[in-house]
Amino acid sequence: MSGNQGERPERPSEVDGTAHLFSALGKIIKVLRRNAGLSQAELAEATHCSEDLVSSVERGVRTPQPDFLLRADRALEAGGVLTAAVEDVREALARARTRHPDWFRDFAKAEAEAVALHYYEVQAVPGLLQTEAYARAVFRYRRPLYDEETVEKRVTDRLARQAIFDKWPAPTVSFVVEQAVLLRPMGGRSAFEDQLRHIIKIAKLRTVQLQLMPTDWGEHPSLGGSFTLLTPRGRREVAYTESYGHPRLLTDPEEVRMFTERYGIIRAQALTPHESLTAIEKMLGEL
Repeated sequence: MSGNQGERPERPSEVDGTAHLFSALGKIIKVLRRNAGLSQAELAEATHCSEDLVSSVERGVRTPQPDFLLRADRALEAGGVLTAAVEDVREALARARTRHPDWFRDFAKAEAEAVALHYYEVQAVPGLLQTEAYARAVFRYRRPLYDEETVEKRVTDRLARQAIFDKWPAPTVSFVVEQAVLLRPMGGRSAFEDQLRHIIKIAKLRTVQLQLMPTDWGEHPSLGGSFTLLTPRGRREVAYTESYGHPRLLTDPEEVRMFTERYGIIRAQALTPHESLTAIEKMLGEL
């Protein structure tokens, strides 16, 4: 990774001129919240989102979604100040989809529009569940090395995908993660503890189902690697696989059926959501 120490890398949104919009909105929301006498937790409750989301938006790390701006405008009695930015944010989000690598754009678009998403992961914490520190560690240590600007671009774009959890009506989302994934402390102990806490928080959302596949389970229907199943609105389910930057977005019904069958068997073999949460909480307690 190249780059001068001490210099803050340019974020991808700075290239297309939207970083200032998100940063300014975050600052405005923070001032409005304080003027209203609300804590971040209270604003989160009033806007039906997480406290972490409010904090990230105020710091300019996460993009404020249009629905969030509308709810925040009402909760903060902002008189339309935040509502006025909704169209600009929608345009910025549309541009943001083009910032993903060329080979990933079709999937990113399908993921953002999906009504159902199912992820099976064998190598790392799924991107939708990654914290900023974990994602940065993933991109900083890959080979060949990314320069610092590209690392920050990838981190920002990965976090932006997590807006899926803020949508309403929410898509159906499930994860099956190999338990061994949670034995690799990416980013160091402190960052990994935060990552486990974040997984627990997301897993407790009523719109999410998360299961662990025990490492000592003897039989397995998908030793070929990770995959994703997603259902775009008004269209048939598709499957996505990726290996060393070589993606495949599968639309053939027979190919998709095979992945659907595998996922069904994997879910049946994995720990239940409750058992999975208990196992992750135990891992966290033992760190």
